[in-house]
Amino acid sequence: MEELAISIATHQGILKIGDNELTCAVLEDGSRIISRNAIFKAFGRTKRGRKKGEVRVIDVPDLPSFIDAQNLQPYIDENLMNLLRKKITYKSGNGKPVEGYTAEIIPLLCDVYLSARLEGTLKPSQMKLAIASEILVRSLSKIGIVALVDEATGYQIDRDREELQKLLAVYISKDLLPWTKRFPDEFYKEMFRLRGWDYPRPAGKRPSIVGFYTNKYVYDLLPPGVKAELQAKNPVISAGRRKWKHHQFLSQDIGNVHLEKHLLKVITLMQAADTWEEFQRKFNRVFNIMEIEQVEMDFG
Repeated sequence: MEELAISIATHQGILKIGDNELTCAVLEDGSRIISRNAIFKAFGRTKRGRKKGEVRVIDVPDLPSFIDAQNLQPYIDENLMNLLRKKITYKSGNGKPVEGYTAEIIPLLCDVYLSARLEGTLKPSQMKLAIASEILVRSLSKIGIVALVDEATGYQIDRDREELQKLLAVYISKDLLPWTKRFPDEFYKEMFRLRGWDYPRPAGKRPSIVGFYTNKYVYDLLPPGVKAELQAKNPVISAGRRKWKHHQFLSQDIGNVHLEKHLLKVITLMQAADTWEEFQRKFNRVFNIMEIEQVEMDFG
């Protein structure tokens, strides 16, 4: 059996599935691991892989004892076989080595026992393993094993932070871009039409609530974290005004391209509506936004 080089667990925790509490970890390379002992525990087996008094069919060499029974081999596909042969040794928080396998192995093992039961090839002594698999599958049906491990170890917080930084790196420009007209006149013309306002001359002053609408229907719909980063880079300087336009901080090839495509969708929805309320309903439906109550203040 292939054994990978010893890695270090950066996050550790206890994963609760059914009545079991399973030791899990996230390694420095991002691998999600279930300890070897936890796998035995998940399937109600001893560390040797069998219950006391269990009559074994012929074992298959080079496989861990929790899945080496010969009658199970037809249900082990190539993907699972590769994972089973890659035992991972990592150092836990106390520095002690721990053996384990990638977390994705759990639902795959469940499939083996459930498939064997369905075809009637399980031995009487293995029926409890199928029951354990059924419990595990039901527990995992609501959320994936990787997400469960991330939550149990606390890695979810760091993972989300890393993903946000990757997102901002492509959405936010390193340098302030020169001003370019990004919001078409149609965006404001349709807004004024639906609100029953007189469209102002090019130099005319817009109601201050227009800024609120711009955030609500445009910038709030950019990927999570992007608006907050724009606000940090472009803070309010006086009387609710900012020195620059938010879109000057969006990257040319990704951020502003997304912005322009989104604006086109919003304008199309405005044009398809006869009233402001109808536009809001269409917008919420298209962008899957649930609002119990629409509360808007008159900003003048």
